[in-house]
Amino acid sequence: MVLFESVLLGIIQGFTEFLPVSSSAHLILIPWIFGWEGTLVDSLSFDVALHAGTLVAILVYFWRDWLLLLRKFFSSLHDGSWKSGEGRFVWYIVLATIPAGILGFKFEHIVEQSFRNPLLIVVALAVISIVMWIVDRYSSKMVNIQHMRLGHALFIGCAQAVALIPGVSRSGITIIAGLMSGYTRESAARFSFLLATPVIFGAAVLKLAKLHLGTGEAVPFLLGTISSAIIGYVSIKFLLRYLNSHSLNLFVGYRLALAAAVLALVIIR
Repeated sequence: MVLFESVLLGIIQGFTEFLPVSSSAHLILIPWIFGWEGTLVDSLSFDVALHAGTLVAILVYFWRDWLLLLRKFFSSLHDGSWKSGEGRFVWYIVLATIPAGILGFKFEHIVEQSFRNPLLIVVALAVISIVMWIVDRYSSKMVNIQHMRLGHALFIGCAQAVALIPGVSRSGITIIAGLMSGYTRESAARFSFLLATPVIFGAAVLKLAKLHLGTGEAVPFLLGTISSAIIGYVSIKFLLRYLNSHSLNLFVGYRLALAAAVLALVIIR
């Protein structure tokens, strides 16, 4: 059962971390639906495994982007080009990461304890779905990521902090903010993933520092990491290609269907 949970939750994490459907909501709702209590899903070791897997996925997919960005960033420190062009892009990511980093460090534990109610998740899923549909339908979607502005990066970074609330979705809210700033769907998603890299890295490192694997936890840890990494990579690739020619309606529909299903279960129970 533990091995099944580790693979299943790793797959769920891989899909939902990068698709705009909220990984935190799914990792709360799945154990609630199936009645899993006091098992692997509540352990720090598995939380680390999920973060490690998604970190591997995003680094493997964007390693060329990060290598190029870091190379231009360090070279820009010598020639002064950090004030313009791609040399300043890393600064944008660093500054945009600060709001989520501060709020996450201070309030993540409170949010995890106080916002695990399925009804609150239903509200978050539904509200963000409506906002997502409106913004996707009426935003201009004209600007490419190469023309990113500091104000837009900070706006997207502040939006990312809202994703602490289960049901919001980090990728969903940052893509929404990118669309509101006028960027194309693909550009908004790409910046969302690049912005997620330091956040996921920080979360993985902080949790890894507290990790002490117990007896029998090594295999579930490894399986959760591998499944999360593989599915996460596939999810990133899928979303970037999908948004080149499709709207966000698929995810809006899924979120609303999930909210309706959870609400029905709450009523029945």
